Amino acid sequence: MSLSASAQNNKTQFPAPDQVPDTGKAGFPVMPVIQGSGEYLTLRQCIDYALIHQPALNQSFINADIARTSNAVNLAAWLPQVNASGNLVHYIQQTNNNISTNAGSGATTGAGSITGVRSNYANTFIPELSVTQSIVSPGLLYAAKSAPLLVKQAKQVTDSTKIYLVSSVSKAFYNVLLTLQQINVLKEDTTRLGKSLRDAYHQYKGGIADETDYLQATITLSNSKTQLKQAKENLAPQYAALKQLMGYEPEKQFNVSIDTVQMMNDIRIDTGKRLQYENRIEYKQIQTRKDLQAQLTNYYKYAFLPTVSGFFNYGLQFANNRFSDLLSGSYPSSSVGLSLSIPIFTGFARMHNIHKSHLQEQLINWDETNLKLGIYKEYATSMANYKSNLYSFQEQQKNVGMAKRVYFVVNLQYKQGVVAYLNVITAESNLITAEINYTNSLFQLLSSKIDLQKAMGDITY
Repeated sequence: MSLSASAQNNKTQFPAPDQVPDTGKAGFPVMPVIQGSGEYLTLRQCIDYALIHQPALNQSFINADIARTSNAVNLAAWLPQVNASGNLVHYIQQTNNNISTNAGSGATTGAGSITGVRSNYANTFIPELSVTQSIVSPGLLYAAKSAPLLVKQAKQVTDSTKIYLVSSVSKAFYNVLLTLQQINVLKEDTTRLGKSLRDAYHQYKGGIADETDYLQATITLSNSKTQLKQAKENLAPQYAALKQLMGYEPEKQFNVSIDTVQMMNDIRIDTGKRLQYENRIEYKQIQTRKDLQAQLTNYYKYAFLPTVSGFFNYGLQFANNRFSDLLSGSYPSSSVGLSLSIPIFTGFARMHNIHKSHLQEQLINWDETNLKLGIYKEYATSMANYKSNLYSFQEQQKNVGMAKRVYFVVNLQYKQGVVAYLNVITAESNLITAEINYTNSLFQLLSSKIDLQKAMGDITY
């Protein structure tokens, strides 16, 4: 008894754990308090914001407008083309190509002499107005048939960007919530460990427990505080990633909010639904490519057709030797007619172009085959991930309840001196692991559901 009392009195004196954090349990999920901002955004609001402000999506809108404008430029040749031109000429020295000869008594200066009289004018001005109208043109026919396909192609790029945004913003949103919930769990763990540390300290001071229990409790609390600090620090880059996807201004701040009941209801999806390739935007895009290539093949096939256009020309001719009197008189002229151009032989270029276009069609067909294989692989993978994550979520949900019960019983047994503090540490470690695993499985399940919806082409926006 004396040795035991002596050993107890010679223990190193540890200070009371006054700085143990006493954080209460926060609701699920934890919402970060950001100074100067009271705005809370749900997942739907984040997606709606991204569909308005995201730079890549707005660029796709502009590209769609560019496609429509380019079609208008290409089809403008169907309208009459009116041009005006004019030549103002002053002859410094005239040629002798217009010379008339007069042979007479008044014009004779000697035997066989001839006097030349010039009829050219020193100044001329000839304005002309020309109008052309295309009647038959293979190039314009191709432009007219491919115009709606080009607009459709641009719109499909926009739709693809929207689908990417919905899935990416959703995943980034869930990543933020995952970290917030991890913070919540670690806060609860820190609170429990803080209470355990105080209990271990008082038991140590009362001579009930050994100092190793107090030291182990201190180490465990320190590890939990470190994990909590790391989770809080990870929150900033995840918010930055969400802002980037949304197109949210970096200087502004916002909080995330979610209806937990609705979230738990949304984890389910119909796994018996059949995969339909036609619902995927990538499949629609490749069909548009095939249609455009078919139009190009037809253009090469009918390139032998003549190009027919009508024209009308109207001109005025002003001529005078005195520049000041140049516009005193005019000589109008006008003409109307048809212009015909028939490609007779082009060095077999048309045949080579047709063959080349057919080969490009075969490439697109193989792209379609490869796309179907990739879609099916993506569907099978996402389906397997979803089912495994759903099973894991259900099991982890059960584990959390059992781990809480075990920790409660073991902690009570330790306070009564039935078990060693090592059992408490083990139970606490199992509890925090079960809670973290449950949180991870929940958000992995939500992310895998998004992947499955994307693979099936069921993402709406």
